[in-house]
Amino acid sequence: MDSSIPNLVTAYEEFKSSTEIDIAPGERRKIIHPSSMKNSKLEELITFLIDWINATLKQDHIVVQSLEEDLYDGLVLHHLLAHLGNIKLHVEEIALSINAQKQKLNIILDAANQLLQVTEDDNLNWSTELIHKKDLISTLHLLVAIAKHFKPDIRLPQNVCVETLILEIDKTGIKTVKHLEYITEESDDTEQKQIPEADGINDLFKLGPDKVKIVQQAMLHFTNKHLGGLGVVVKDLSTQLHNVTFVLELLKERGLLKYPVNPEDIVNLDSKATIRILHCMFAKYKDK
Repeated sequence: MDSSIPNLVTAYEEFKSSTEIDIAPGERRKIIHPSSMKNSKLEELITFLIDWINATLKQDHIVVQSLEEDLYDGLVLHHLLAHLGNIKLHVEEIALSINAQKQKLNIILDAANQLLQVTEDDNLNWSTELIHKKDLISTLHLLVAIAKHFKPDIRLPQNVCVETLILEIDKTGIKTVKHLEYITEESDDTEQKQIPEADGINDLFKLGPDKVKIVQQAMLHFTNKHLGGLGVVVKDLSTQLHNVTFVLELLKERGLLKYPVNPEDIVNLDSKATIRILHCMFAKYKDK
């Protein structure tokens, strides 16, 4: 017997015990190996996509915290396509029943596939059934495809590769096959060095207002230190940054802005977005 089989069975049992998803006899499913769920590059991609979706849908007051849990019913995908592709679909805003959710999701994915110019014959990595089952692999593949199509210049984390288990249950037991799967494109070592690491801003805002205030003061000191020669003094980070769109474009051109930030967030006094921009410059120039 293959010595790896007991480990695969254990992984499957761990997977079942940690999720509400089950696999029916005769069904063939692909899951992320539990060990890969702690992969730093996978975590980076998930954080990046969540931030990008939330920045895109902020005016709709939609906040995504979990990709698989928040996208399975079609609501977020519907709004995302409406903003990115100016797509108007005749579907109900909130679908409550399982059948209604699947019908809505099917319409949305059909529209997305048309925009992406792909068909089921292309062996797609996503489907209505998989997205509705909260399949993380399928959800990631779909979001990456949408992001690359509508935002071709978006700096997605590269070399995101996970170990997957292809599972199938029959009368003889559990059949398992290991497989390495790339979620984003491979790159050479030079490109890989340019992949942004998590900037920690989201974690900062989870620590409480006192910690945020300390970082704000540090960013304020850094800003005034470099603007002093121009006779500019900043007393309030949230209200004294102008020409936001122009500044963001400059930061993108110089490769300093590693995470998506909407100009509207700065104008609307979003402290997290403001600190994120200043932190990018601080990380680059603090020793210069």
